Amino acid sequence: MDKITDMQFAPLLKNVKQWGRDLGFQQIGVSDIDLRSHNTHLLDWLKKEHHGEMRYMERNTEKRGNPISLEPKTLRVITARLDYLPPRVDLIPTLAKPNNAYISRYAMGRDYHKLMRKRLAKLAKRIEEHAPGHFFRAFVDSAPVLEKALAEKSGLGWIGKNTLLINKSAGSWFFLGEIYTDIPLPLDEPVSDHCGSCSACIDICPTQAIIGPKQLDSRRCISYLTIELRGAIPVALRPLIGNRIYGCDDCQIVCPWNQFAKSTGEQDFHPRKHFNNATLLSLFQWSKEEFLTRTEGSAIRRIGYACWLRNIAVALGNAPRNEAIKDALQSKLAQTLALNQQEGVMVCEHISWALGRH
Repeated sequence: MDKITDMQFAPLLKNVKQWGRDLGFQQIGVSDIDLRSHNTHLLDWLKKEHHGEMRYMERNTEKRGNPISLEPKTLRVITARLDYLPPRVDLIPTLAKPNNAYISRYAMGRDYHKLMRKRLAKLAKRIEEHAPGHFFRAFVDSAPVLEKALAEKSGLGWIGKNTLLINKSAGSWFFLGEIYTDIPLPLDEPVSDHCGSCSACIDICPTQAIIGPKQLDSRRCISYLTIELRGAIPVALRPLIGNRIYGCDDCQIVCPWNQFAKSTGEQDFHPRKHFNNATLLSLFQWSKEEFLTRTEGSAIRRIGYACWLRNIAVALGNAPRNEAIKDALQSKLAQTLALNQQEGVMVCEHISWALGRH
């Protein structure tokens, strides 16, 4: 039956891929919904508690591993890739400047979720116009979806040793999104793994969070520590964070396949002036109101002002000894009283740690 329907919908798939390019996506693929092997990996990861305090990963595991548990009509998943690497970015030089703030490249511009979801919705609507009566639902990191697994099965790339999706012609600097549908579109062929014997991402990880090929202990990952974690950052890991105040890109920076990554033409993903070449001290001096205003529409806002101060305090503690830094840390101690008690205590503890380093 599938072979017949594949032939019937092949012309539609060709149009879908062109419509996707017209909407700004760099690649469109189609996957089936058999995620059994990937689901086994997920359950093993959870069993080892490598998800840390990301309790949402424990919920809806059946829906993650079986798309029809999330949407019963689902037969295929249309996956989309959207590049985000800003042009003329200086990645390694920023990491080499301990008084400057390193922010993960994906968060330098506008939050991608709404932008990408709107485009996927437009793509779904256009498909529906040519295939009326069918089911569509778009996702962009907004539901229990194994997006990297689906993208891998649909030929957008392979899951590398750093657990990120890697594409031979585009590296890994891209976002993923999905459309669940009941249209029996022809399937794209998965690509083979091309990491080979390379271990650059494992070797470079500042906190050794990549404990083996395709094995990530989030509890040690800087992206987890600075974005997902809401409490205190483990003291032993603080010196290893360096000047990274929101996320970490080290495993992508050293990946050989990222030499083929292309800069994005999306203006929304270009760095905001507040974040481009910003110093730690300038960002640390923001009031809560300034933080909320300057992170409006940014992914950074989701961590909140307290975690923002926590992260920068750690980075300042890792910076070279400097009286200006010491003065700024002491001044901010008093200001944290304006936060609620629990957050205030957490921020003060990190500032005190940083002061102890100076």
